Formats: sequence, C-alpha cells, structure tokens
Amino acid sequence: MPREQLEKTGVTVRDAGPGDAVSGVRPSWVVLPETVEEVSSVLRACAEHDLAVVPVGGGTKLHWGRPPERCDVLLDLCCLNEVLEHAAGDLVVRTQAGVTMGALAAALAEKGQELALDTAPDATVGGTLATATAGPRAFRYGTARDLLIGITVVLADGTVARSGGKVVKNVAGYDLGKLFTGSYGTLGVIAEATFRLHPLPADSRWVVAEVEPSRLREVAAALAASQAEPSAVEVDRPDPEGPVTLAVLVEGTAAEPRALVLREIIGAGEVAGEPPSWWGVIPQDEVLVEVRFLPSVLDGVLDAAREAGFRLRGSPVSGRLHLTPAGDAGAETLARLRERTGRMTVLATQREDVDRWGEVSALPLMRRVKERFDPGRTLSPGRFLGGI
Repeated sequence: MPREQLEKTGVTVRDAGPGDAVSGVRPSWVVLPETVEEVSSVLRACAEHDLAVVPVGGGTKLHWGRPPERCDVLLDLCCLNEVLEHAAGDLVVRTQAGVTMGALAAALAEKGQELALDTAPDATVGGTLATATAGPRAFRYGTARDLLIGITVVLADGTVARSGGKVVKNVAGYDLGKLFTGSYGTLGVIAEATFRLHPLPADSRWVVAEVEPSRLREVAAALAASQAEPSAVEVDRPDPEGPVTLAVLVEGTAAEPRALVLREIIGAGEVAGEPPSWWGVIPQDEVLVEVRFLPSVLDGVLDAAREAGFRLRGSPVSGRLHLTPAGDAGAETLARLRERTGRMTVLATQREDVDRWGEVSALPLMRRVKERFDPGRTLSPGRFLGGI
C-alpha cells in the first residue's frame, strides 16, 4: 500500500481532509517532513509508486494556478521552519522554505536588517518563491528572483540539488534559482533559500493622495524619475468608475523633506508615518488577474480595467497591477481584457473555461524543462501554464 511505503520513510503521514484540497482536488495523504533528507525520502517513495505530489507552505496562494490533474500527497513544509544562518556582516540569510515571511522579518530585524519582498506575513519563503510574488518595493529592490542568491531543491526522484551560495558574489547556479522561482512546484520542491538583505531604513514616510485616472501616468512617471528616490509607488481603485488613490513610499535619511517634494509633484496629498491599510495587500477574490505592462501604456490598462468592471491595485511604475471583478467575470470578459492589456495572467478562478495564461512563446522550451526535471509528471501535474 502506498501509505505504508510513505510511512517507511519515517516521516509523519496523516489522512487528508477537506481543508487539504488543492483548488478542489483532495489528496489522499498529507506528509510533514522536517528535514531536506526527509523531503528527499518522500519524493523518492512517491516516484517509485507514481504518486502525484503538491508542495504547500502557508497555503495563502494554493488556489493560484490550475487545479492539479491529480494529487495523491500534499507535501506540507510547515516543519521546515528554521532560519539556518544569518550572516549579518555579509547581509545574507539562509533559511528553510517553511519559515513564514513574518517570522523571517522578526529574526532579521533583531540585527537591523530586512528581506525587501513585502509579502504577507503568513506566506512562507518557499511559497513566495514558487509563485514569484512581488511587493511594492520591487520598484527599488527587485523581485524574489533578484534577491535570491542560492537555493536548495529536491527533484522528483529525490535528488537534492544546490546552487549559488551565501556570498553575494558567488553566482554559480544562479539560473537554477531563477528557474524554480515562479515554477508553482512543477519542477521540484524548494527546501532552502539564501537571500541578500538590506539594512532596515532609518525612517519611512508615505504620501497618500487621490488622483484622477487621466493624470496618473504623467504623475507616476514624474515620481519614478524624481531625485527624491521613492522606494515604491502604488495605486488602489476599489471602484472601477471611481478615482485612484496613490501612495508613495520614501525611506532612509531625510524621509520627511523628500516626501514633501513628492507631494509637490503630485499636487496634493498627506504625508504619514504609516502606510494605507491596502498597501502591499494582494486582493483576495474568486477571480484574481495580474497584468504586466510597460508604464508608458498605463492609460490603456486603466481604461480596459474600468470598461471591464475591474477593481485594481498595484504599481504603475513597475508595470504590475492586480485586478478583481466588481461583478461577474466570464471567459469572454477576461479574453477581451487580455486583448487590451497584453501580458495577463488569471492567477485565481474557479471557471474551467478560462485561459489563465494566454499564448506563451516559450512554452515548447518550458515543456522540455519539465520533461528534464520531472519526466514522470509527479510534481504538481497540470498546475502551470500549458498543463505543465
């Protein structure tokens, strides 16, 4: 019996319940490894018995991506929750994948440092990498791919692969880290990650103002080019027909006077020491769309979202917005929205007739990569674009 084979690995196994379902697909068992070696043993056993595996961290984005074609084992990484090494002098941290972003932030703050990814505190390191989540300060510090300098993954056959290192100058295996970031658990299980860090800013200010949509592109471009050097520029429009709230973050020395300079650029607004409540929060909805675009075409994206009846939130200067429908969002509505916005991903939806990714020119190459890393298709089968 497969469960007996799983238990022979010495890893904790329990029967799955309704709360363990992945996009409606319920696994048979939940396995809770505590070390990289145990993850390896579990994947080796699953490969030998053709058991499909879906890894999970905090579960905050488990509904993103397509439902798996099958899911026999839910690999819960919650017990891989240690910060393994914090080389404060080198501004580097090595951590297990099950560490939550909130716990990691607290540990780093004790040394006056941070990982500038701005994700939900209950999300895990592994889940943040697997979904390539980007927060507001990606405008200044980059995305998870940019901050990741080393990674340990376990492949479908149980092989443990490592690349990169804890020294920022060591770029060996850097492409492997890039490959696994945003792979939705379809190539292997992320077990450990090493990141470069930044000092905690000495001070922070937010400028918050209401801006007419017709002015937003011009204002956002001026803010991005300003010598006041904002760390992030975010917008929120909870009503598709309403105005846009603009929030700009300034960090570091002379934050207050620099914030005042940015307020002059906007022409309105208040300077505050705390962010607005929506800052950095990815909307939770049955339908969630992410649009990537050149900032120069922001006007067209805003118009398309308004006409389709979508609320929006995100960064006009990084060219990244999350959209949620104010009403019904069928396949035709989403298709028209994609035609007008370009690079659009439907991160979450319960509709099976929706094309989540659209046309992707690199799909043949991605299929070959999947075949190379997971020839038996036991890792999150069907979760990623093209049914990978």
